[in-house]
Amino acid sequence: MTIPHAASTAGSLWRTTTVRLTALFITFFVGFAIVLLGFLAYQTSVQIQRQQIGAIEREVTQIRLLSQQANMRTIVFAIQRLADRPGPGIYYLGDPTGAMLAGNVTDLPPAVLVEPGRYELNYERGLEIYGEPDELPMTVGTAIVESLTLPNGLVLVVGRDVGERRSFTGIAFTTFLWGSVAIVLLSVVAGGVTARYVLRRIDGITGTSRKIMSGDLSERIPVTGRNDEFDSMATHLNLMLDRIEQLMTGLKEVTDNVAHDLKTPLTRLRNRAEVALRENASPEAQRLALETTIAESDQLIRTFNALLLIARAEAGTPTGALSETDISEVVADVAELYAPVAEDAGITLTADVAPAITMRANRELIGQALVNLVENAIKYGAESEGGGGTVTLSAKREAGDIVIEVADTGPGIPPADRQRVFERFARLESSRTEPGAGLGLSLVSAVVRLHGGTVHFEDNAPGAKAVIRFAAR
Repeated sequence: MTIPHAASTAGSLWRTTTVRLTALFITFFVGFAIVLLGFLAYQTSVQIQRQQIGAIEREVTQIRLLSQQANMRTIVFAIQRLADRPGPGIYYLGDPTGAMLAGNVTDLPPAVLVEPGRYELNYERGLEIYGEPDELPMTVGTAIVESLTLPNGLVLVVGRDVGERRSFTGIAFTTFLWGSVAIVLLSVVAGGVTARYVLRRIDGITGTSRKIMSGDLSERIPVTGRNDEFDSMATHLNLMLDRIEQLMTGLKEVTDNVAHDLKTPLTRLRNRAEVALRENASPEAQRLALETTIAESDQLIRTFNALLLIARAEAGTPTGALSETDISEVVADVAELYAPVAEDAGITLTADVAPAITMRANRELIGQALVNLVENAIKYGAESEGGGGTVTLSAKREAGDIVIEVADTGPGIPPADRQRVFERFARLESSRTEPGAGLGLSLVSAVVRLHGGTVHFEDNAPGAKAVIRFAAR
């Protein structure tokens, strides 16, 4: 199967989800930014126009009030004072016959003088009033004006030049245009850098997975140390790869150990069956061979049952549902059950169980794990070949955690082997002459992990102490 990988060509980059999403976000962002800038430029122009119209209306109101209170000469003088001021103001005052009395513009369209209202018109500004030259230079432009007839019959035109507003609007829209271009360019650059960064991180994950699939299970996804979401994903994937490597290594070891541990009993089964089938074999020898074969078969069945139970526990599929379980009662039952067995082995079994310790657990699996630990303690906990020694089974709460301990006074476990004993088919005696398949502690470890706990061995001085700890929930 061919595995696709990120390439550097434009076509393959566009096919990646990262690049397409980046392009989509850039399009939305640029569109929104352009609309926003255009709206701001438009609103700015509108607000300036509203301010000009407001100024015109205020001056018209003031002049109308003045015309009601003063004579014509005063009104003419006031209009001329306004007209002589530098600025965008447009002023015209004429009599009913159309003769100009004051102002700074002439040649107004007749419709403006005849019909009151608001107009936009072209004008020339700068002229002589009463034989004196106007101080303002001659200018040509466009203005918005309002014309009306005063109560005394005079015609008044007041306006504002719109050239400055249009110039400002042009500057605003030019800025808007260049700003839009800059936003597009910067967005494309930022999007390209972001997409490239994301693709580079994804390429790292893809390259690592390709090496792992080629057989190198030791490869891990690089972690940059930035503590971002990619580092979080890489860390969790690396933990998953560690677990997969452990399982693969364990599977190989299990296969080797199964082949080693089952070869001998199967060979003995075959030899005994062959002896029983000989013609000169006595009925007693044949019966003994059959009994031995049954015993060996039972041992093989127990080994396979233990392997199946471990596999189910490690897969998180207990034989029964988890329920609220009285751990104190389970520990006490195991101690009571194995007290006679320990006594027959010359060992004293004592129990120290705190009352009312409960947790959600599978009672059968917890009980089986404790049985395996107690059997091991009885088996290896004797102080000498003649017997003697003590096995202590305890359950208590410690800082909210549930702690179960099985301690013996035997030879103990070397520190280097205290973790190895939980592996499948692990045996401390290399000759493998002792009965058992080396699966008891592996089952304990699987059951404890299934319930979210930990198990380890400590030095009991003398002897060994197995400590199971279930965290408080």
